[in-house]
Amino acid sequence: MSPRRNRRQQAVTPVDDDRSRHGVDTLENWPDGQWRVRAVTGSSGKTYRCPGCDQEVRAGTGHLVCWPEGHIDDRRHWHTACWRARLRRGPVIQRSRNAPRYG
Repeated sequence: MSPRRNRRQQAVTPVDDDRSRHGVDTLENWPDGQWRVRAVTGSSGKTYRCPGCDQEVRAGTGHLVCWPEGHIDDRRHWHTACWRARLRRGPVIQRSRNAPRYG
């Protein structure tokens, strides 16, 4: 028999406080006001829609959750690059396939 044995590792119980569940948010000052920004790991298993590029933020992808200061119900999940570039981009306009392109 080999001198090494596979031993079961004991599961570590996570600390159940706000910081371990939700991460730590920071307050950022932008030209359009103060925003709370929280980096998350994306381990929840959900897919979100980024308001910056209108693409999916897939489950397991690290991203940012941002909301205006004092309005936590308005929080949105952003790609990190989309959040940093949001003031340089124009608004994303949703059009149907047969809608006129210019007008």
